[in-house]
Amino acid sequence: MTRMVALMVMIGTAAPALAMASIVVPEPGEFGLFALGVVGLMIGRRASRRRP
Repeated sequence: MTRMVALMVMIGTAAPALAMASIVVPEPGEFGLFALGVVGLMIGRRASRRRP
């Protein structure tokens, strides 16, 4: 679980090393949707592991 959180933080804060003119920052709503999708995948995967 902590690895996934660390991965999400790295993805959320990563910026291109060779940014030319400007850096495109996603809107908070887009990041929220992405985070909800990742959390949903994690919950679904955990639930599928528990089934016999």
